[in-house]
Amino acid sequence: MRRCDRAAARHPECGRLPRVTVMTVIAGLSLLVWMWLLLGQGFFWRTDVRLPRHPAEPSEWPAVAVVVPARDEAAVLGLSLPSLLAQEYPGRAEVFLVDDGSTDGTGDTARELAADRGGLPLTVSSPGEPPPGWTGKLWAVRHGIALARERTGAEYLLLTDADIAHRPDSLRALVAAADGADLDMVSQMARLRVETGWERLIVPAFVYFFAQLYPFRWINRRRGRTAAAAGGCVLIRASAVDAAGVPDSIRQSVIDDVALARAVRRSGGRIWLGLADRVDSIRPYPHLGELWRMVSRSAYAQLRHSPALLGGTVAGLALIYLVPPAAAIGGAAAGAWPLCALGAAAWAVMTATYLPMLRYYGQRRWLAPTLPYTAALYLLMTIDSAVQHYRGRGAAWKGRTYSRPTPTQPSEGSPQ
Repeated sequence: MRRCDRAAARHPECGRLPRVTVMTVIAGLSLLVWMWLLLGQGFFWRTDVRLPRHPAEPSEWPAVAVVVPARDEAAVLGLSLPSLLAQEYPGRAEVFLVDDGSTDGTGDTARELAADRGGLPLTVSSPGEPPPGWTGKLWAVRHGIALARERTGAEYLLLTDADIAHRPDSLRALVAAADGADLDMVSQMARLRVETGWERLIVPAFVYFFAQLYPFRWINRRRGRTAAAAGGCVLIRASAVDAAGVPDSIRQSVIDDVALARAVRRSGGRIWLGLADRVDSIRPYPHLGELWRMVSRSAYAQLRHSPALLGGTVAGLALIYLVPPAAAIGGAAAGAWPLCALGAAAWAVMTATYLPMLRYYGQRRWLAPTLPYTAALYLLMTIDSAVQHYRGRGAAWKGRTYSRPTPTQPSEGSPQ
């Protein structure tokens, strides 16, 4: 028996020393990453990036066209569309709902709501099936923008989803913010529905992870390189649409909101993104399956369909979110107190950064330490997204499946 083997036999803890040392180093690295995220990632965890409460208003309100792409949305239109028709906007505004091949009577429902509720003028149109190389939503948006500009000559376009409800002063606040700060695009992350147990567990984390990946403060810098938007609520100047060549230049994008923001930024436009106070998503996600599909349908597209990026993402998520609780609990169980302390410290920083998002969503503080569990679910969703892609079912949404963009189309995850 070699000397080290004899030592390990006499002192079993010696045999565990290398493993504990490696785990301690990994836990220490996780803590360092969390300290960097806390201080160096654009203060992504703060939730105070909002539209000004009382912005200076323009002396003359510009005309606005509201474009709503809708595919099989009859169930939610009763709450969302009336909120658009009831906008208290001082200037001229019209709503254009584009029925994207719905089979549930979406177009008829919209017309009935407009007839019953009144308010802003509503036009319902349909572009037909998208040609090859286009996603259905962007084909509908293209049709809606062209029709709206032909009918109204609007200076601004509000692109909003059919499951988004707006407070009566939402459009007024968006236009005032864009005009007052000379912004080409203003986007708000709609407040998502949080009512069921699964929604409480997953939805606030979804916005938290998005802000971590795309820190709002970095997006809103005048000369920043980070670009992203929230597709549920985007106000954009018509001139910026022309300068960026959208939506034609992003026609294959599954993550169309991020692609739109990058196209506007590349063309020299000024963009802004923040959390919403006047805009709410009304789409329910009562079960894990619906939330799983929401995330997994585009997760691998965000990684540019790259196995290498997928591997790096899985390793990164494990280091950042799974190592801290494993080190804290495992270290305590093994009596490895340095390991436990490092893991607990990283877990504490993680928990502290998640609390503001939970407060924004009106959720209980005790959910904050459960973020590693939620991150593990997101890790599995990301892997499932890649699996579905290679099975030919990637980016499937409402009866359509989109393949990987061709090389001529910049992918959503490409650096800008």
